[in-house]
Amino acid sequence: MKRIYDWDARPQQRNFTAADLRALKGVRKLVQTTANTTEEAAAAWDAGLDLVMGNAHNTKAIRVGAPDMFFTAAIALPDFPTDRDVLNAAFRAMKDGADSVYTARGPHVVEMLAREDIPVMCHLGLVPRKSTWNGGLRAIGKTAEEAFELWQAFRRMEDAGAFSVEAEVICARVMREISRRTMLVTSSLGSGSGSDIIYLFQNDICGEQPESPRHARAFGNLHALHERMKVERRAALEAFAKEARDGSFPGRDETADIDDAEYEEFCERLS
Repeated sequence: MKRIYDWDARPQQRNFTAADLRALKGVRKLVQTTANTTEEAAAAWDAGLDLVMGNAHNTKAIRVGAPDMFFTAAIALPDFPTDRDVLNAAFRAMKDGADSVYTARGPHVVEMLAREDIPVMCHLGLVPRKSTWNGGLRAIGKTAEEAFELWQAFRRMEDAGAFSVEAEVICARVMREISRRTMLVTSSLGSGSGSDIIYLFQNDICGEQPESPRHARAFGNLHALHERMKVERRAALEAFAKEARDGSFPGRDETADIDDAEYEEFCERLS
């Protein structure tokens, strides 16, 4: 554990610092997942993952669940439209205990945040919210020209001051070659194993939906549990309604009673 002060001047411990992540580039593979609740953060910590990322709004909850884990706070693209909005959100997240911030905005926003010494994760490759410019949801880097343009985008983000990048659905060999050459700490979401970090959403890992995206794999089946919970919930409600209507509920075990003598005295007073 490393001792740090967070942006609210509180002494803290962290499993990694931004400097550690840079030093580990090309040396050790790390794993990252999402967390947006205290339980999800605690589960990631207990399972021995290295890094978590979640919505900046949830920073305090995540810090409760994983107080010592390196956390990247995502500043959601549509929620903070102006540069001032982004900067305010970043400062608030860092004050609440984030270790870095994520933005899907361009190099000018990355540069603005980096000037404040905020560790910034950018987003390159497939950025789903901007997928209209790519002709839809698809892998990036399928041609030499597109792969080289992507490399240029990495260089621009590096020059702007980003320290890491969420690299989403980039052709695996392209990702490997770029990761070898960039100073950015690369976090692969569906971009193969040739990056510094392997990243997957927690809901995909745990199998919380019927089908996983092509780039993901379900290592659990929470969807089946959720479906079973729906069945159990309805069965319980039906059973409650039936017994409430036929007089079976509440029974003696669910009610309090009065002593016979006290009850008789009470009734006498009513008459």
